[in-house]
Amino acid sequence: MTQPSRMLTLHPQDNVAVALADIAAGEVEASTGVTVQQSVKQGHKIAIAPISAGQNVLRYGQTIGQATTDIAAGEHVHVQNLGMGEHTNDYAHASEAKALAPIADQRTFNGYHRTDGSVGTRNYLGILTSVNCSGSVAKFIAEAAEKSGLLDDFPNIDGIVPITHGTGCGMSGENEGYATLFRTLSGYAQHPNFGGILLIGLGCEVMQVSALVGGRPIRADGALRYMTIQHEGGTRKTIEKGLAELRSLAALANTATREPAPVSHLMVGMQCGGSDGYSGITANPALGVASDLLVRHGGTTILSETSEIYGAEHLLTRRAETVEVGEKLIERVRWWEDYTARNHGEMDNNPSPGNKRGGLTTILEKSLGAVAKSGSAPLTDVYLFGEKIDKKGFVFMDSPGFDPCSVTGQIASGANLIVFTTGRGSVSGYMPTPCIKIATNSEMYARLSDDMDINCGDIVSEGATLNDKGRDIFETFIRIASGELTKSEELGFGGVEFVPWQIGAVM
Repeated sequence: MTQPSRMLTLHPQDNVAVALADIAAGEVEASTGVTVQQSVKQGHKIAIAPISAGQNVLRYGQTIGQATTDIAAGEHVHVQNLGMGEHTNDYAHASEAKALAPIADQRTFNGYHRTDGSVGTRNYLGILTSVNCSGSVAKFIAEAAEKSGLLDDFPNIDGIVPITHGTGCGMSGENEGYATLFRTLSGYAQHPNFGGILLIGLGCEVMQVSALVGGRPIRADGALRYMTIQHEGGTRKTIEKGLAELRSLAALANTATREPAPVSHLMVGMQCGGSDGYSGITANPALGVASDLLVRHGGTTILSETSEIYGAEHLLTRRAETVEVGEKLIERVRWWEDYTARNHGEMDNNPSPGNKRGGLTTILEKSLGAVAKSGSAPLTDVYLFGEKIDKKGFVFMDSPGFDPCSVTGQIASGANLIVFTTGRGSVSGYMPTPCIKIATNSEMYARLSDDMDINCGDIVSEGATLNDKGRDIFETFIRIASGELTKSEELGFGGVEFVPWQIGAVM
């Protein structure tokens, strides 16, 4: 009987393979004939050929770094012998963009149709704060509403979400940090998963409520009320008026009911966090299949985390619809190189300790796996953090790699679903947008089963195909968008994960 392979390569040029299980020193791996030199944990890399010091180490057929010392066949390849080294990429803008064939048989989900033409997957009331100073009062209003049973008379509303944060003042009122926060708050105020918004400020902050409202109907349905604590006369009076305004908004929001909508109205923010050596071979490429399916149905998927596509950006520029779109992405990469340099950081400060324990060694390797989430669709456009996404298809939104912050930007840009792949495990949720958690390996899925929605570890452990798992993920999009709860929603996550990107000095 042939021994099953316990190592996996993904490209004929690769000179390393990934261990599909813990492998002991001295074992001879069946498919390669390589004798393993040291015990290697699942998800970690093993050299399948001799690699000289200074030679490129290849995974996915791409460079993931350079050997810092001679590496023998069968040796564990990781931080002790693999470093970043010099790397250059041929961006070849728009040279490989190929439109995906549309799917004529349009699928639908049951969502909340909004006046501006968007469709929500949830129907919350939001209490949005312009500044940290109004955060406690926002929570007091939400708590008072719950105690009073305000929503008992409004069964079509999913709940009340206070959106609090740690900024809004002590900042310049003119720089890109201010503009970024302005886009973020405006995006949440207009989000289709909110049936109504109560906006609360203190009154003297830099991010003025009057600037956010701007004398214009920020919501086409008119379901927005606003106030400042200073104007209302303090905490108790603001809570009292806030409760009255919430009841008025609830009456409006409760008129919405779920109705069929084409899946082209879905906008899915794609994230990965706590990645491991399996991320780029199971969950991320399976999500790429689901992304392509949604794009073929006319929907939108968003890739983000600019600092975590570093070294793999050429795979996206080649798929850009136009040279201009590719150049927009590289402009953001150059911005990040400058941003990290002037803040005494480095673009290759990733992977995190947890990523390294999971088998990832360099940011180049991590980025190649992260980009797999995007499938093969052309890159339609590139957006700033929290900028309203106005095009269909696969797009990119600039953001840090810090997951809660990146998701905050995607939701502000309009994402009505979030999907999150993880190898080490993640526990978070992002009200008002449901978050689908996907495990890269079966061991973690079993250990954190209360938090994970889908297991992609069976691609390795049971022979499931990427196409089958991609279809499963796509069908999960439709079920969750139609009202089925995710594990993070069942657990009540979403109260502390609003994290605007703070750029610039705190003054």
